[in-house]
Amino acid sequence: MKVLLVNGSPHRSGNTFTALSEVARTLEEEGMEAEIVHVGNRPVQGCIGCYKCREKGVCVFQDETYLTLREKLAEADGIIIGSPVYFGGPSGSLCALLDRLFYSSGRLAQHKPAASVVVCRRGGATATFDRLNKYFTILNMPVVPSQYWNSVHGRNPGEALQDAEGLQTMRTLARNMAWMLRNLRDSTHPFETEERLHTNFIR
Repeated sequence: MKVLLVNGSPHRSGNTFTALSEVARTLEEEGMEAEIVHVGNRPVQGCIGCYKCREKGVCVFQDETYLTLREKLAEADGIIIGSPVYFGGPSGSLCALLDRLFYSSGRLAQHKPAASVVVCRRGGATATFDRLNKYFTILNMPVVPSQYWNSVHGRNPGEALQDAEGLQTMRTLARNMAWMLRNLRDSTHPFETEERLHTNFIR
């Protein structure tokens, strides 16, 4: 089984990568395949609300990063999204990408276990954690728990390695992801969902 890990930091080998690497290493120890994909540091187009993806099934902006993540999301059994904390929230480029990915391709994510990982110098971790988890809870994606909120602390590259509790939280998250994936695979009770209803408050 395969888990996609998204590095939403513009720094390929920074502390977010360190945290995700701890998750990936533990997943592989658990017999899972793990792949880290770096979003990069180039400008990312945000959603413009054109709704063309409802007709086409894919975003009209065909940038390489979006298409790569869309393909890998379709192949993955679970997903973990990592981000540094910027002003108490996730990376803006990451959110611009995820807005488009999950809105246009949400069907590829339905019922797949998911988790977020955040890295900060000092504060803003729980707000960022909450923001990222909203992508999952609107799409029927089971959120994988850990022993603590999934945060690791460190500012300069390599400092995350000093956060023993944070790294343990990453390992626990990985083991819980592996446990959930195995149990979902072996379950005889498939997910059941009702037809989606939409209620607007302006009549």
